[in-house]
Amino acid sequence: MASGTVYAAGVLCWRESAEGIKVLLVRRPDYKDVSIPKGKLDPGELLPETAIRELREETGIVATLGAPIGDVTYSVGSRPKFVQYWAAEVVGHQVEHASFTPNSEISAVDWVPIAQARKLVSYPHDREMIATLADRIKRGAARTFSITILRHGKAIPPGDWDGPDATRPLLHRGLEQAQTAAASIAAYGPQRLVSSPATRCLTTIAPTARLTGLEVKASRGLSQDAHERGESKVAPQIAKRLKLRQNVVLCSHGPVIPELVEAIRHATGAHRDGLVRPANLATGEFAVFHITRETKRPQLVEVEVHGAG
Repeated sequence: MASGTVYAAGVLCWRESAEGIKVLLVRRPDYKDVSIPKGKLDPGELLPETAIRELREETGIVATLGAPIGDVTYSVGSRPKFVQYWAAEVVGHQVEHASFTPNSEISAVDWVPIAQARKLVSYPHDREMIATLADRIKRGAARTFSITILRHGKAIPPGDWDGPDATRPLLHRGLEQAQTAAASIAAYGPQRLVSSPATRCLTTIAPTARLTGLEVKASRGLSQDAHERGESKVAPQIAKRLKLRQNVVLCSHGPVIPELVEAIRHATGAHRDGLVRPANLATGEFAVFHITRETKRPQLVEVEVHGAG
């Protein structure tokens, strides 16, 4: 992240209704505007966590992030501001259980027909986000599931460890990376956690497991040892996830991750050009692959990379 830049995140919620697709907008009395819910990054957060937190604080909606729909950079005074937006489908019980009280920051929240919303919002970039969502709905690409690939946090270097490589623990920095990543990974609503059995991977995914209440399944097919022996089970693992179409987190190692990414690319027909960065994750980073849920052949809609560095 660039020094001096103000970072923020927003969520364009949508739902089906008897009147068609509606999206959620907020009215801000101080700015006298109508916009998509958004807010600034807090210390220690990654942007996906910010997006979910701000949505909950501003509207009372507790949602799961879908695919990103765009970003915008503009100036606030003398400082640049970067805002990342996601889409999130909201179902009936999430609306019914949302608790909103008008306040000085947000005077009202409105579910608005999507065509009307494009005319109602105050800013061109909000109209662009709504247009992107509308296009995805039209193409059957708005409903997605996610495969999150998490590289383990920074570990003790191999030369400084006298035990088996699979038992190498995380450094303190690696523990911090794992803790920071957990809330943002949880923002995508994982339903399954799978990890290499190496200590550094199991320790990295542990905060996510605690936060989500999910158990971690250890898979030798995701291990570096299996990769080095030519016995990795990467392709079957990805094929299984694509068949189930569940939100899953796979925690693995640097040498294994390009294989995972290539298996997703091959299965979805995605272009290699946009997958170079996700295939080369640094320690503690994660990539989220958003894949169509309802098309006959799964298609990659978006991929994003986050991490504490």
